[in-house]
Amino acid sequence: QVQLVESGGGSVQAGGSLRLSCAVSGYTYMGNYMAWFRQDPEKEREGVATINSVGSTRYADSVKGRFTISQDNAKNTLYLQMNSLKPEDTDMYYCAANSGYCGTWCLLPGWYKYWGQGTQVTVSS
Repeated sequence: QVQLVESGGGSVQAGGSLRLSCAVSGYTYMGNYMAWFRQDPEKEREGVATINSVGSTRYADSVKGRFTISQDNAKNTLYLQMNSLKPEDTDMYYCAANSGYCGTWCLLPGWYKYWGQGTQVTVSS
């Protein structure tokens, strides 16, 4: 059974940094994609960053140059390093996973099969 468990969220002032982690069990990285999404309760879930098994990454325009997605296969853990945080980055952050090739769907929530429970990030001005 695939399980994804996020951690590392919290409260930070604008300009600060946080690193989110997603512990993965029951899932292999080979030939697969992992991603981070975020969601405000009043908005649709938004793709933030994605990474595949060979380390290729994609980012939403809103986080390019500030966020970095990475994975440690030995530790079965996905990371999201978030720098220069802004109040508009405040959201619940989720990690997600699926197998196969996502094509143009890599940052769309509908393509992903497995989800974590989320971790809250709050950025104050």
